[in-house]
Amino acid sequence: MASHGPSSGRIANDPAYDAARGVRKIARALLSVSDKAGLVELAKELSGLGVELIASGGTATAIRDAGLPVLDVAELTQSPEMLGGRVKTLHPKIHGGILARRNLEDDRADLAQHAIGEIDLVVCNLYPFEATVSRPGVTRAQAVENIDIGGPSMIRSAAKNHAFVAVACDPADYASLVTELREKGGLSDATRRRLALKAFGHTSAYDAAIFQWLTENDPEIQAPTFPDRLFISLEKAETLRYGENPHQQAALYGRFSEIAELLHGKELSYNNLIDAQAALALIVDFMPAGATRGPGAHAPGELAVVAILKHNTPCGVGAGATPLEAYERAFETDPESPFGGIIVSNRPFDLALAAKVDEIFTEVLIAPGFSDEALALLKKKKNRRLLRFDRDRIDAGQLELRRVFGGLLVQQADPAPDEVAVARLATKQAPSDAQRRALEFAWRVVKHVKSNAIVFAAENRTLAIGGGATSRVDAVHAAAAKAARVGISLAGSVLASDAFFPFPDGLETAIAAGAVAVVQPGGSTRDEEVIAAADRLGIPMLLTGTRHFRH
Repeated sequence: MASHGPSSGRIANDPAYDAARGVRKIARALLSVSDKAGLVELAKELSGLGVELIASGGTATAIRDAGLPVLDVAELTQSPEMLGGRVKTLHPKIHGGILARRNLEDDRADLAQHAIGEIDLVVCNLYPFEATVSRPGVTRAQAVENIDIGGPSMIRSAAKNHAFVAVACDPADYASLVTELREKGGLSDATRRRLALKAFGHTSAYDAAIFQWLTENDPEIQAPTFPDRLFISLEKAETLRYGENPHQQAALYGRFSEIAELLHGKELSYNNLIDAQAALALIVDFMPAGATRGPGAHAPGELAVVAILKHNTPCGVGAGATPLEAYERAFETDPESPFGGIIVSNRPFDLALAAKVDEIFTEVLIAPGFSDEALALLKKKKNRRLLRFDRDRIDAGQLELRRVFGGLLVQQADPAPDEVAVARLATKQAPSDAQRRALEFAWRVVKHVKSNAIVFAAENRTLAIGGGATSRVDAVHAAAAKAARVGISLAGSVLASDAFFPFPDGLETAIAAGAVAVVQPGGSTRDEEVIAAADRLGIPMLLTGTRHFRH
């Protein structure tokens, strides 16, 4: 019996444990649930198996209304509910019955002395705190009233004593629990351990949600950007087929599938999700937050923007009056790379765009919507994934996390790059209005290219992109070489660099390739040399003072 409880104290016979079957019998169950999904069905099954039911409040009413016998908690404890229902289950006859170690003579003697019956199963879930605080206009008083006390106490008591007691906090577990009771006459040690782990996860996530909301919504406390203790509590959304490589296992946690809904195609892979995140991060910078527009609407005067990405980096971005025009401009940047890539649009896919995109194979198409005609056409290829995203559900300012051995790096999000409008003119020559518009476009794109990042652009499209190089001049050479290979002239282009030019050579190489205006952060110890080179070559250059380095 030592494996079923502590070895200290006097050992008693434990009649509830069926050693032959390796299960613990369930004679008495306490049910107290906020989410009543599956409650009546579970109660019927338990009652049919001869389990005595104990319940309180609305749970007892629901069971009683189903015509099932149930002992009210107040009747069991001989103490009425009080304080508006705040005190119901906080009583020795409840927690004594849950926490007693069945194989210890001393614990069994305490139960007998105080007329406390054992409770073998606790079915409990908690007040809907997260659902409450997600409602618009919720008050602090309403939030606090939905902080459950008795529920977490019962769940933790049962989970702590899982050697003897089972706990179910998720209605999804009811069916398997009943099946095991029917087939084996009790619940195995493994089942009780599994349910206990889930219960501790349930209460820890609940506490984390309370901590987070109260921290962020206290009118007299400034919520820190980086709290002293970081809580991350996300439910597993799905197990992925594999990770970055086939030999790595992976899973997706959180609400991504609610923000970007899969309309067609097989489930997204790990790499698809990484690429989709990069695509959404880019397109959001061309969809400024503001009034709720819904998934299919766009702001007045907002150009259609389409980006093509491959391996987590853009290979072409275009803007136009229509999504088709924007796509064609994006595609022209690099006609070789879009095959097997990702296409994202800030406007819904119409039939014209769908027909053009259908000419090549793409892994994932992402947009705020798809017309019925576009959807019908695009669904014809079963291996293509279609994702519909809702801009209003994207929090572009959420903290960014990256794993390091033994911990996490956490930083603020890099905001949309709007610095060109207020950038400092560092040169004698000023950019024209058309050049400034092109610089603004290039500056928005370069933020999303792996550093060292270089973007040659016109005012409505990228012309060449260089990124991930170990030196900035190499990135310029790579972009210019790619443009030459696919037949794109860079004459009259503008250039954006995500970080400063450490030497004039990168700038001189870009100008030799055809750039006629430049935007860069500045901040190098050789800024004056770089500015002098631009002046010598008659090129306007803006310094933003802000870099958008992407490791």
